[in-house]
Amino acid sequence: MRPILELNAVTRTYGSRVALDEVNVSLERGELAFLVGPSGAGKTSLLKLINREIRPTSGEVWVDGLPAHEMKTSRIAELRRRVGVVFQDYKLLPRLTALENVAFGLQVCDIRISDEEARERSLDALEAVGLGDRGSSFPHQLSGGQQQRVAIARAVVSQPPVLIADEPTGNLDHETAWGIVDLFEDIAEWGTAVLVATHNVEIVTRLQRRVLTLVEGRLVRDQPAGQTGRMAWLALS
Repeated sequence: MRPILELNAVTRTYGSRVALDEVNVSLERGELAFLVGPSGAGKTSLLKLINREIRPTSGEVWVDGLPAHEMKTSRIAELRRRVGVVFQDYKLLPRLTALENVAFGLQVCDIRISDEEARERSLDALEAVGLGDRGSSFPHQLSGGQQQRVAIARAVVSQPPVLIADEPTGNLDHETAWGIVDLFEDIAEWGTAVLVATHNVEIVTRLQRRVLTLVEGRLVRDQPAGQTGRMAWLALS
């Protein structure tokens, strides 16, 4: 069976600058992996390729069987229904409640869904991230960790097979960050492939999950789960 996410010999350039250089990566359903490397290594560019925010200069990007590298603009929405995205700064709409933020994300993905179904599924998603009782709260009424949980609920409410996260714990305190990471582990257990870009050395080393290391656009190391050690500290320094 083909991996749910696959990048084959992917190169991305911006003018004369090479952001990614012949990168090969694949993830299976239910796999949680960390993407690490110093600032400017190409982590954000790789995530943007998966969500088809940019296209590779060369190479192939396959997401749940869809060719993101050659997909027409008219089909991008179809691909993005299969990719949940979590950002460092949450990107919640301030005038919408937690429930409305999650439902909005679902209805953007599928305009055919009824308001009632969107509400029910959004309530289930909030319950899954531990915020079943905060649906009526606005973002400013929630802590940073709670806002990130709402953002995660929004990312997974459509049950995408792939979830990507760009520094999702960067604005959170130590204890709250661990709660978010635990949630990513739960999501992977549901069968979703989860790829998390991070600079948090403690999380990477303690969890002992697969670690992909980018340096100057090249994938220089692919450490299997259970083998994360001192090299993670070097990669993130």
